Amino acid sequence: MANPEIPESLAELEQTLAGIEQVLDIPSLREHAAALEEEASAPDLWDDQANAQRVTSELSLAQSDIRRIEALRRRLDDLVALVELAEGEDDEDSWAEAATDLVALKAAIGEMEVRTLLSGEYDAREALITIRSEAGGVDAADWAEMLLRLYTRYCERHGWPFEVYDTSYAEEAGIKSATFAVKAPYAYGTLSIEQGTHRLVRISPFDNQGRRQTSFAAVEVLPVTEQTDHIDIPETDIRIDVFRSSGPGGQSVNTTDSAVRITHLPTGIVVSCQNEKSQIQNRAAAMRVLQSRLLEVRRREEREKMNALKTDTAGSWGTQMRSYVLHPYQMVKDLRTEHETGNTSAVLDGEIDDFVETGIRWRRQQETRG
Repeated sequence: MANPEIPESLAELEQTLAGIEQVLDIPSLREHAAALEEEASAPDLWDDQANAQRVTSELSLAQSDIRRIEALRRRLDDLVALVELAEGEDDEDSWAEAATDLVALKAAIGEMEVRTLLSGEYDAREALITIRSEAGGVDAADWAEMLLRLYTRYCERHGWPFEVYDTSYAEEAGIKSATFAVKAPYAYGTLSIEQGTHRLVRISPFDNQGRRQTSFAAVEVLPVTEQTDHIDIPETDIRIDVFRSSGPGGQSVNTTDSAVRITHLPTGIVVSCQNEKSQIQNRAAAMRVLQSRLLEVRRREEREKMNALKTDTAGSWGTQMRSYVLHPYQMVKDLRTEHETGNTSAVLDGEIDDFVETGIRWRRQQETRG
């Protein structure tokens, strides 16, 4: 049976995809990719490692965008042909197949549309995420561990590789903090919207009287530094301590002094890594975390200088950004965008795409108004 809404939706998708192609400027992107391929094929490319890293990274991103757009265009053209077939033969099976394909294509084009909103200086970077328990005692530590699972499940759903650098376990349950890297293009631009304080309201599983407990955990999202960032850290500015790893681990992880803690003396920033068996690997990972923290310090100082020139600071996010209520009702609500859902179990299992997409669009609106 014919469905007139499907052709209308296809027309809207065509308009959206054409807008994405225009924003990305696909002809120019292809030219840019071709020039980068020529640079990447130079025999002396890796004589300058910083430039080689830039070239290969830019080429990978350009090729990825081109492939995604071409795939979306093919899918849309195929769906148009399927709808024409369904209309011509009034085929019920074809209409049902078209309706199913339309839902999937809408989601894919919507995701690509959000990607075009990630145009910040560091948005294309990989992400470094730190989760810390805050007020709420053992419930807060448990909540921090729940958030760690939420974000790692989100990464798994998207096929994004991630690596946990450091986990500090709480005494009774949960974690005090955890730091992990998300190794995917645009991970920072996408997940930076998650930065802030996350609030959980539930019946505490740690309270013998079954009372309701409110607990808090903080999420920090930083861009992973690259060689071109030029964050110089003199050896005299850091103190390096080694210690034995704690918590769950393999045979050698907990029996050797392989964990590394680095203190940046001028700022007091302390980072640690205990995920790897090798002290050298842990030191390298900890230095990457320190580089990202120092880059954020520099970015914050630059923002403060810019904000000092502005009279309107209404666009600032604030700290508490999302509330998760499991009792007396079920609801997750973003306090900035007002987006909410009653499916709390799905959210806690990493299904936060709607929150992320809505947040990115909200952030762009704030930046435009600013």
